[in-house]
Amino acid sequence: MDKCTLCPRDCGAKRAEETGLGYCGMGTLATVARAAPHFWEEPCVSGTYGCGAVFFAGCTLHCTYCQNMAISRQNQGKRVSARELADIFMRLEDENVHALELVTGTQFIPAILDALSLYRPRLPLVWNTSGYETVASLRRLEGLVDVYLPDLKHVSSRLSAVCAGAPDYFRCAGPALEEMCRQIGPAQYDAEGIMTRGTLVRHLVLPGCTGDSLKVLDFIHDHLPGGTPISLMRQYTPQPHCTKPPFDRRVRDKEYARVLDYAAELGLEGYMQDKHAADSAFIPPFDLTGMHAQPDK
Repeated sequence: MDKCTLCPRDCGAKRAEETGLGYCGMGTLATVARAAPHFWEEPCVSGTYGCGAVFFAGCTLHCTYCQNMAISRQNQGKRVSARELADIFMRLEDENVHALELVTGTQFIPAILDALSLYRPRLPLVWNTSGYETVASLRRLEGLVDVYLPDLKHVSSRLSAVCAGAPDYFRCAGPALEEMCRQIGPAQYDAEGIMTRGTLVRHLVLPGCTGDSLKVLDFIHDHLPGGTPISLMRQYTPQPHCTKPPFDRRVRDKEYARVLDYAAELGLEGYMQDKHAADSAFIPPFDLTGMHAQPDK
């Protein structure tokens, strides 16, 4: 790839198979850190048997509060060919999971498309994303993705710059979420309550930033289709380098309650999160689980 424009960074970097000079630092071969059943998404995604989650290395954001820095910054993982990635999809499908979930795959869209051309799972395909996407890249996924699982992190450009290194985050994420909803339409569920089509918008409430959270909810209410489900998360965990207030502490009960109350006022429905979810025990080990060699089918 001579000029990468997959994400809003539009860095135009040259990317070889194994190395890249762009913001994400990744080559064109998909790099996978873990491929295994995952049980800690929202109930309509994980269900009883979990989703088959493929965690890709690298990221187009640099969030200060990222819990997955081992793969998002340190780029830990194994490079795989399109054929190997397709085989991973097949193996996960055999695990009797509810859906196939691709986590933070924007930097590898061409490789993922190549793999899906070799094998398209008969499960709903979930695109788990930071929301920092271009409409052009999302349109390459149209007709393949069944469920979008985006974050809507910030509205404030100042907060986006401080927390994610992307002052243009909302300017890009807003239209991206509108495009996701356009592609997929209203949420649909199977008899077990598993989302088979739709967009579920996630928002992580940050300490001292409830005002911005309310603006996030306003956008969802005003610009996304009625009935779009949301997930309000409170698992913010201060990282060792987060030493300045308010990011040196967890979210207070009253802060989270204020956001929940406002969502209810707007008529938004979805999921809330127990305070005990702010625990590193819910972070999967990125130890190449599921990446061992298997015979081709």
